Amino acid sequence: MSRTQDPHRPSFPFGNAFRKILPKGSSLPPKPAEALTRFEKKLGDRLWKLVPENKNDIVSLSWMRRAIQSLCETHTDIKDVMSELDFPVSDWDVKWVDVYLDNSVKLLDICIAFSSELSRLNQGHLLLQFVLHNLDASSSKQLMRASTSLDGWRQHISSKNPRVENCLSILYNLIQSLNLPKVKNSAKGKVLMRAMYGVKVQTVCICNMLAAAFCGSAKNLVDLHIDDRGNYLWANAFKELQIRVNTEIRDLFRTGRSSVLKELEAVDTSVKALEPMTRDGVKPEEGNLFQDRIADLGNGAEKLSRGLDLLTKEVDHFFQIVLSGRDALLSNLRVSSTNSEISENKAKGQTLLSF
Repeated sequence: MSRTQDPHRPSFPFGNAFRKILPKGSSLPPKPAEALTRFEKKLGDRLWKLVPENKNDIVSLSWMRRAIQSLCETHTDIKDVMSELDFPVSDWDVKWVDVYLDNSVKLLDICIAFSSELSRLNQGHLLLQFVLHNLDASSSKQLMRASTSLDGWRQHISSKNPRVENCLSILYNLIQSLNLPKVKNSAKGKVLMRAMYGVKVQTVCICNMLAAAFCGSAKNLVDLHIDDRGNYLWANAFKELQIRVNTEIRDLFRTGRSSVLKELEAVDTSVKALEPMTRDGVKPEEGNLFQDRIADLGNGAEKLSRGLDLLTKEVDHFFQIVLSGRDALLSNLRVSSTNSEISENKAKGQTLLSF
């Protein structure tokens, strides 16, 4: 599916874009305003880059890897926004902290589930290697072994992963927490919550797409709806991405496919072609065709394994970013708590001992 026209990026006057997030009678200093504008524009550009230009990109392991890379960049950007806002954690509302910590745990669980599924899929590569080894031989016994391994691979790939199934309920809970928290009397706080809303929308959307692809079902694929009144600079890009990808995933599953992963489907096609050729343990008379099918399987297996490895590394990277952000918040909270305790004790004329 090619893009029919150049993406239309919204252009809003600054006052209109942020009027709804600021307290009445307040004005936003230039630095926080610029930080928010820069963040939203970068998020929009990042989402446009994920909009597939071709249907064959949906859903490939390479597209999944780019999607997780995009999440890594966005989660890194929000740290820069917090730094530019000069809005210390000690000024956060306790509800913001609770929501952030709760959501970060859920994201870590999702990363673990995705890594588990990628590892499970990669285990099938050993079966394919065994198949290819036996197909190199001409004995009936080894051809029968290859046939058995081909059947074993298909059973392995079609099995379900409970961890990924559990992702769906985790994502549902994250979706319920998407709404912007109420912020009173803090322009910087409203800006921070607005930026974090963009992070959460992109994160939930992409994780939902990947979970649906891994689960082999579109029934839990969710279409997120964002408030158009927010005038988010990334809104058009997000809507286009969600429509393109979700529509294609649903269309693919309607055809009866058990997987929408392009690389996995290519290997499965080769396996289906080789199964009748090896079932009787007799080498087919169509020698050239048989060798072509073996070559197809070898190439497909290599692409699948390489794609799974690269995606696994990106998921691990995202896990570390989420974990480091969570650790940094907890560390800042401890420092803030300690400083507050020191100030209180000094006021009482007490001395704290350091061990």
